[in-house]
Amino acid sequence: MAAEDMSDEEVVMPTKIKIGVCVMEKKVSSAPMEQILQRLQAFGEFEVEHFGDKVILEEPIERWPICDCLIAFHSSGYPLEKAEAYAALRKPFLVNELEPQHLLHDRRKVYERLEMFGIHVPRYALVNREVPYQQLDYFIEEEDFVEIHGMRFWKPFVEKPIDGDNHSIMIYYPSSAGGGMKELFRKVGNRSSEFHPEVRRVRREGSYIYEEFMPTGGTDVKVYTVGPEYAHAEARKSPVVDGVVMRNHDGKEVRYPVLLTPAEKQMAREVCIAFRQSVCGFDLLRCEGRSYVCDVNGWSFVKNSHKYYDDAACVLRKMFLDAKAPHLSSAIPPILPWKVNEPVQPTEGLTRQGSGIIGTFGQSEELRCVIAVMRHGDRTPKQKVKLKVTEEKLLNLMLKYNGGRPRAETKLKSAVQLQDLLDATRMLVPRTRPDRESDSEAEGEHGEKLRQVKAVLEEGGHFSGIYRKVQLKPLKWVKVAKSNGEGEEERPVEALMVLKYGGVLTHAGRKQAEELGRYFRNNMYPGEGTGLLRLHSTYRHDLKIYSSDEGRVQMSAAAFAKGLLDLEGQLTPILVSLVSKDSSMLDGLDNASIEMKEAKARLNEIITSSSKTVHTNESPEFSWMVDGAGLPPNAAELLPKLVSLIKKVTEQVRLLAKDENEKLTETSLYDVIPPYDQARALGKTNIDVDRIASGLPCGSEGFLLMYARWKKLERDLYNERKERFDITQIPDVYDSCKYDLLHNAHLNLDGLDELFKVAQALADGVIPNEYGINPSQKLKIGSKIARRLLGKLLIDLRNTREEAISVAELKSNQDNDSSFTKTEKENTDAKPKSLNKNDETRKSFTLSDISMDQDDDDDKETKYRLDPKYANVKTPERHVRTRLYFTSESHIHSLMNVLRYCNMDESLQDEDSLVCYNALERLYRTKELDYMSYIVLRMFENTEVALEDPKRFRIELTFSRGADLSPLEKNDSEAASLHQEHTLPIMGPERLQEIGSCLTLEKMEMMFRPFAMPAEDFPPPATPAGFSGYFSKSVLERLVNLWPFHKHAHSNGK
Repeated sequence: MAAEDMSDEEVVMPTKIKIGVCVMEKKVSSAPMEQILQRLQAFGEFEVEHFGDKVILEEPIERWPICDCLIAFHSSGYPLEKAEAYAALRKPFLVNELEPQHLLHDRRKVYERLEMFGIHVPRYALVNREVPYQQLDYFIEEEDFVEIHGMRFWKPFVEKPIDGDNHSIMIYYPSSAGGGMKELFRKVGNRSSEFHPEVRRVRREGSYIYEEFMPTGGTDVKVYTVGPEYAHAEARKSPVVDGVVMRNHDGKEVRYPVLLTPAEKQMAREVCIAFRQSVCGFDLLRCEGRSYVCDVNGWSFVKNSHKYYDDAACVLRKMFLDAKAPHLSSAIPPILPWKVNEPVQPTEGLTRQGSGIIGTFGQSEELRCVIAVMRHGDRTPKQKVKLKVTEEKLLNLMLKYNGGRPRAETKLKSAVQLQDLLDATRMLVPRTRPDRESDSEAEGEHGEKLRQVKAVLEEGGHFSGIYRKVQLKPLKWVKVAKSNGEGEEERPVEALMVLKYGGVLTHAGRKQAEELGRYFRNNMYPGEGTGLLRLHSTYRHDLKIYSSDEGRVQMSAAAFAKGLLDLEGQLTPILVSLVSKDSSMLDGLDNASIEMKEAKARLNEIITSSSKTVHTNESPEFSWMVDGAGLPPNAAELLPKLVSLIKKVTEQVRLLAKDENEKLTETSLYDVIPPYDQARALGKTNIDVDRIASGLPCGSEGFLLMYARWKKLERDLYNERKERFDITQIPDVYDSCKYDLLHNAHLNLDGLDELFKVAQALADGVIPNEYGINPSQKLKIGSKIARRLLGKLLIDLRNTREEAISVAELKSNQDNDSSFTKTEKENTDAKPKSLNKNDETRKSFTLSDISMDQDDDDDKETKYRLDPKYANVKTPERHVRTRLYFTSESHIHSLMNVLRYCNMDESLQDEDSLVCYNALERLYRTKELDYMSYIVLRMFENTEVALEDPKRFRIELTFSRGADLSPLEKNDSEAASLHQEHTLPIMGPERLQEIGSCLTLEKMEMMFRPFAMPAEDFPPPATPAGFSGYFSKSVLERLVNLWPFHKHAHSNGK
């Protein structure tokens, strides 16, 4: 706006837009309001004028300040009619219109307006009384239901006063459940509801709404809009559960940000428009696969979320500029003004066009799909204790939990079961110490193992089935007389007890996963300013995250999602709302167990025989083609060295365990102080400094368990009686070394460094060869383990291509025929609503529908999700599909082996490898795919190439070796700081293709197809019965494809 003849130094600043804040002072001084207004002022385009209570309540409207834009909303004592008269007089731009705010005080009118706009509300009926206790002929109350105008509501039902400001809401329970009533109210201290067992009759002193009680699994969702295009959602523990408000250490109510489904985003938009309130809060109930609005609150801001404050300020700024200065650019500056002095994290972000990793492919390339397969983060060593038990107490326990069947095995996993086992074990543990010789060696070992079981069960101060489980398998039986004297029955007299524990994600693992998620956010997707209208905030990001069954893998997936989506709060609700378990695709090695046994036997032969490798007749062209490639030439000499070093470390830990045991014995056998609170640690990503300062091992492991871990390795690696090494123990030895070197360096175990080097040299040769000792066996094992995953990757890529083509065709049709008729437009507008109504029909698809009409179904979803009218962004047609698969080491190795050796299959003999020669050489030298290692496939679409041209879709392959071990191998300052943090950095991505090479989707499909499960073999996952909330244990079982964006998961695992 500067005058043209002025020099740059004399630029005249444009007049600032004046924002009037005509709100009660109590509301203005709230933290969210202050934060957002400060941010608006920081842009330098606005002047904020606070009216104040005195002016609002006492001054006539003619003397109120004049402003361009007005923030005004009702709260207790606010003169709404007076504010309406001011708005009529001065005609400022209103953020929230004033006249519709009257509706919000009457729940009847709120529901009426929601229904008028086609927004789902719970089934309800009205009881209107003109005077208290008025008798109404249409209202009938029986013991277990009320009937209103012939509509029957069985208990449990909800009773709400029609007055929107009266928060006394009642829930009445059926007599079959004991009856009674629960009153919900505005939070008072730490309570938000109270149960009254004696109240059975409904209230009759006023007018009420009666509605169906919606089972939401103990979670309420609060949605906050800022204009129709932006909605932020948070889940909180519902007051329905126990009325205790969950608060964090600052005393604030615990709330978790959640993602809305496309249907819910549409609802948010409709609520905003229906009530003409740009800034508006409302309550969502998620029940049995559908969402319902049960309350609209009007002006509401999110509390304690800086990301939301940034977003809200940016959206309001755009709103004000569009209304009062449309000639000014409302583009978001690359660095927000209030963040200018914050250190900027260097990112090698991708430009909008091209990949930036293997060269740029012109200005017309768009990223369409990101698929990543990842290993979990840093974990504690996996452990197993096996012992034969004959004790009556333990055998009785087995019978108690297996239904009294003498030959049936039982699994103990729940807290009650594990507590029972702990009580029995405490009585059986002998009072001897680990260093004391007992009558016989076997008896001593049995006592030691029982002591270990007890220590594992006591670890952490509470039971968490996600990482401790016990199996009891009966081995021997005898016939005994029945207690009633009639005949005989079998009773077990010996059982095998197997306790599995450990393998828990560490604080470092959580941190690694979250940081990697952040890295992906900054580097794997096209940048868009501050990411205010991030891909995932609009319709344009279709994200699904899958995990195997293991707790550490699920938690890694949740931590990664937290970093990727910039979420706040703890991992459990993120896990529940975003991560789907698919153990058939990401768990287990059963398919290849025979081949892996063969590989291990051959590996053992190579190591223990004098000649390291057995060459084939012809000399191999490449170093990785020989059997057992990568094994150290002196492997046989390293084994005895490994055993002696393990003995040295084990002895040191034994002495530490002896001290610990003496201290415990001095206190009392039963009075065990839990060493660590695992429950409290679950949300932590940092180290328990006090524990380490007092010389204890990191995490929840005591010295007794640490000793058991090393003693077992010493015993299993080398059988002294048979003079035989077990090479399958090498990975476990390496695992333990690496863990203690990173997490327990403060214990200064002598010889651990040297042990690590020897174990690493052996493990680097053994681990890759366990998945096949030569490329052809690697390909065979890899394709068996990863068959289902490979099939799913092809489905992901194919679906992305179909969707991109349909969008391109739609776009070209629009370009060719821009004269859209009004009727057609109306049809398009109606599409989201009709889709919502068809949810039920869509759920009842049969298997034949799925296989026959999948592409058609895809297409429907595409048009709904990509409606550019709703995406207030530069490129509404840009749509990115992200599929993340979290798994264990076996699946990463398997997928990598198929990628690099697939051209060795008979059907593909003439093809080049998908992986270039340089990358094959690097992979051969990459001995370990460590924690958080990953393989990424990104698909780009070149929009300037013809649709039928194979070069339209290009695949880019990258991988990362995961955690960088070099700090453990060096002694510099970087290593020292990492030792302090216990966290290793994750290596960046490396190319698997030559720079400038173009791998088409067509070639990728051809190379994968022989090893992948065919699409038609994927069974449609069962639709869960309902959304079971963020706080229930079995929720993961029931949420396979519900929240969020999981409406079409039944379409061939999309």
